[in-house]
Amino acid sequence: MRVIAIHLLNDYSGSPKVLKQLLTGWAKKGVDLHLYTCSGRAGFLSGLPDIKYHFYWYRFMKNPLLRLLFLTISQLLLACKLLFSLKKNDVVYINTVLPFGAAIAGRIRGNKVIYHVHETSMKPVVFKKFLFGVVNLFADEVVYVSKFLADAEPVHIRKRVIYNVLEEDFVKLAFANKSLEKQKKIVLMICSLKAYKGVDQFLKLAQTNSGYVFKLVVNASVLEIEHYFKDVKLPENLLLYPTQTDTHSFYREASVVLNLSDPKLWVETFGLTILEAMSYGLPTIVPPVGGVTELVTEGKNGYLIESKKIDQISDKLNELFENKELYKTMSSNAFEMSKEYSLEYFEKQSAAILFH
Repeated sequence: MRVIAIHLLNDYSGSPKVLKQLLTGWAKKGVDLHLYTCSGRAGFLSGLPDIKYHFYWYRFMKNPLLRLLFLTISQLLLACKLLFSLKKNDVVYINTVLPFGAAIAGRIRGNKVIYHVHETSMKPVVFKKFLFGVVNLFADEVVYVSKFLADAEPVHIRKRVIYNVLEEDFVKLAFANKSLEKQKKIVLMICSLKAYKGVDQFLKLAQTNSGYVFKLVVNASVLEIEHYFKDVKLPENLLLYPTQTDTHSFYREASVVLNLSDPKLWVETFGLTILEAMSYGLPTIVPPVGGVTELVTEGKNGYLIESKKIDQISDKLNELFENKELYKTMSSNAFEMSKEYSLEYFEKQSAAILFH
């Protein structure tokens, strides 16, 4: 069996990390794996063993019209590549809904087409309808990262939910390093450098809570960070970090982890950083809607609060930092919850995609 995996933009975000885990699991089963992705970028999909790489052109642009044009061109190029390389029994596995050219080529060549859907918040609406329309027309099966997403973006074809999980090495290191004794009261958030991810709300929280250290790790360069905050006076207790390939030191030092995405602009379909935090026994505060609510139970291992309710979030932070028994209980519950999302579960479920 050959699996032709497709991903658009390789970086250090959640969706390429999940595809890496899928490919690693399938490689253990002896599957012949081919990966098509854009060239010139480092990320979780870089340098994987047992993978045959094929690169196609794509360039991300901040201007939405240019971005749409470049995406369209890239998918035409991808479709042409696949039309001449796909074999009859290949499985075309498309990660995220963006590489629509692969679905069209796969259908023309008569291949089985499977989508792994991670997203729901896409603009403009007409573009989102087009992409999910392609899924409905050309896919044979859809894999969702959460029940929330399966309900939010229903399809009329075979579907299944496979929750994201942590890599075995990450879990082992987290277990070895997790500690209830923290030297400082540190609030951590790891996200993209986008307003809809709650970056501005995190800044307000730091300004409101001068007694705590706030660490913001963003998937961006130092220059991009400087540009984003160029007209902003940053408080002394806010520390900014560019893209990190290893986040263990941040989780090890942190006391609480936040996800402040604005549900009106961006709904979290899973929340991998929240699961990573829980593996370190860290209580979390997340939005009250989306896939993250399947990870966090109100008052048990974290809190469900809208990101704009700064005062309410501040109250919960104070409560966690001041009430040691509450913190200890929540920490234990968070760690226990993280164990339900094991790599063994993921590899068993992902193998079923190909060998059911």
